[in-house]
Amino acid sequence: MEVLEASNLALKRPHSDNSEELTDPEQCKKTKSSELCIPLDSTRKDTGLIDEGLQAALPAKDDENGKENEDEIDDAVVVEEDGEADGDSFADLMKHGLVEEDVGITKFVSAHKGFSGILKERYSDFVVHEINKDGKVVFLDNLSVPADDEDPTEEIFSVLSAEDKQRLEDLQLFKNKEDCVAIEVAEDTKEKRTVIHLAVKSLFPGLETKTEEREGKKVIIAYHVAGKTALANPRKHSWPKSRGSYCHFVLYKENKDTMDAINVLSKFLRVKPNIFSYMGTKDKRAITVQEIAVLKITAQRLSHLNKCLMNFRLGNFSYKKHPLKLGELQGNHFTIVLRNITGSHEQVEQAMTSLREIGFINYYGMQRFGTTAVPTYQVGKAILQNDWSEVMDLILKPRPGAEKGYLVKCREEWAKTKDPEAALRKLPVKRCVEGHQTLSSNLIDSLR
Repeated sequence: MEVLEASNLALKRPHSDNSEELTDPEQCKKTKSSELCIPLDSTRKDTGLIDEGLQAALPAKDDENGKENEDEIDDAVVVEEDGEADGDSFADLMKHGLVEEDVGITKFVSAHKGFSGILKERYSDFVVHEINKDGKVVFLDNLSVPADDEDPTEEIFSVLSAEDKQRLEDLQLFKNKEDCVAIEVAEDTKEKRTVIHLAVKSLFPGLETKTEEREGKKVIIAYHVAGKTALANPRKHSWPKSRGSYCHFVLYKENKDTMDAINVLSKFLRVKPNIFSYMGTKDKRAITVQEIAVLKITAQRLSHLNKCLMNFRLGNFSYKKHPLKLGELQGNHFTIVLRNITGSHEQVEQAMTSLREIGFINYYGMQRFGTTAVPTYQVGKAILQNDWSEVMDLILKPRPGAEKGYLVKCREEWAKTKDPEAALRKLPVKRCVEGHQTLSSNLIDSLR
């Protein structure tokens, strides 16, 4: 059976109302946590789409070594078991991995017979294009750097040789082990040195320059600003007042979520991640295209990253006066590939027609229900009911399952005293230095 491609759809499963073909939920709960996807015998026989996101939550591994015995005890994973826990509890289900039936995702809008297939077998099977606030689908179709009247003229850059430019680019992108680049001045005049300083800082933002005398000759040294100063103020060069403070660009990425991508860009640019803004986060296991804005980083500098980053492309640069805000997008355009189709051609055509004409129930993804013994929807329900005591208890009370020893101690203290400050004091110092410094007494009081 050929592979089908469905555009502008957020497909979870094809539709069917034949509830008799549902496998016994107990069978679903026995799915092994080590399996990458749900076996066919734990899905509906006529709607066997496999979503790789339905996996059991595994305990986090502690990769810290060489600590004191007390720290090792605190970091040890403690398995809490509740002898009175019902076999159908959320914690019990999490041991084997949640499936749709466990959280009430069972209804379909059509009565036709479904078909089986595999969803997101490869990350390239899931392509997401952001739809911006103007309703336009975002594409990466221009890698050029826009002309800017505020940029230095090409004549300035002619003072640098091709070899010097290559060495400076390698230094800027950390491609070599040098911590500086020395540029010889052929005509040793103050005016010529000034032009070279300007050329380096304009063409290679993030590098600083100084003049030194070596062997009786003056040379210009280009280097990175070291330490916290570089991160705190990586854009010491002047930013033209007539230019928008934010460089907007389109980011194409493969198999990387949005926050990971921002961290990678920050590392190479030597800036803090919080100078970036975006309208929404995108999945990791996918090819995604979205708009990003960054504060006072030039398009030239961003464009250089295309030479050194794998599975990333930056383009469609423009300067604007405003950042992006979460939620400003109108949606996402999906292109989805389903593989290993087992239904007949007529079944597939019927399902696609229904999907186009009727649509589907836009259920939350399985990842929204959490991976711990206390499901996130229970916390959300308590918030909507303004039951803040229940909210705090759900978050802080002891829970079954594997957890770090220090978390178990904190939860036990909360259960005993209902005092959030006392529970916080049970955290090891290494786990909460920043928390103790920034957690205000007003917040503690609000939790009492």
